[in-house]
Amino acid sequence: MTANGDVTAKVVPVRHVGRWVGSAIALVAVAMLVHTVFSKVPTGAVVCHTVSGIRSCHYPVHWRFSWDVVFRYFTTSDVISGLGRTLAITALAMTIGIVLGVLIAIMRISPSRLLSTTAWTYTWFFRGTPVLVQIIFWFNITAVFPSMTLGVPFLPVTFLHVNAIALFTPFNAAVVALGLNEAAYFSEIARAGLLSVDEGQVEAASSLGMSRRLAMRLVVLPQAMRVILPPTGNEVISMLKTSSLASSVGVVELLGAVTNIYAANYLPIPLLIVASIWYLLVTTVLSIGQYYMERHYAKGALRTPPPTPIQRLRADLRGVAGKMRTRRGVQVAS
Repeated sequence: MTANGDVTAKVVPVRHVGRWVGSAIALVAVAMLVHTVFSKVPTGAVVCHTVSGIRSCHYPVHWRFSWDVVFRYFTTSDVISGLGRTLAITALAMTIGIVLGVLIAIMRISPSRLLSTTAWTYTWFFRGTPVLVQIIFWFNITAVFPSMTLGVPFLPVTFLHVNAIALFTPFNAAVVALGLNEAAYFSEIARAGLLSVDEGQVEAASSLGMSRRLAMRLVVLPQAMRVILPPTGNEVISMLKTSSLASSVGVVELLGAVTNIYAANYLPIPLLIVASIWYLLVTTVLSIGQYYMERHYAKGALRTPPPTPIQRLRADLRGVAGKMRTRRGVQVAS
């Protein structure tokens, strides 16, 4: 009781029953998954030995997902070569997609009806057809154009003549198809980023005497990068995985390499796990790079950039250490 006769209120912490139940279910599910992935099962055979007249038998076991096979083939030369081709296809196709996509985005927002209509038609066509169809089309383009000529239409003026059969190898056909397809998607990403910048920024740049091209490069694009970067990172990761479609035209990239291996040893599951682990490792590296690039371009919008994962881990460790010192009776300096 207090001095005026009121009963002192007892503070009761809020019980998060649903949170605890959900955590318990998630913990059980994770434990079951780990046990299933890293468990051993009987092979079905019986091995017997006779030692000093005593016969003993046992049942051999092996990894359910053949992890010994996974580690045996994980760094073989065929797999590493396939990984290198996958990275090369991803880098070249994204370079084509980004450069061409920015150009198409600028054409799309141009006041010229001809330029904007051309850009819209390009985006409509390449987004409306499956990328696998496009890869197969460019692989077979030599059936229609055995050679390609660049010149003036209806006039005997030629600037460039190319042997298409020698040019469109399976690797080059896959890169061209993926790059042109990516340009259609990246043009919409770039257009959204450019339109996200306030028109007053362009007007302010014009008032300072900047040309439209200079204002686009120094004022608009740096601010648009905050909007462009997150979906661009997703597109890079998606391109890494989409490059596996190149195996359909005979390119021995990562998936094609493991497919050739398990076609010979009849062990598809462990070889597919090898490919999956490599895809996950490269995707993780790309995600980390994307995070730090987004953090860099967010400096102009945020007074305090969000902490990095390493900074968060250090803060958590300091918090745990501080609680342990407090429980022992040692005061923690604020």
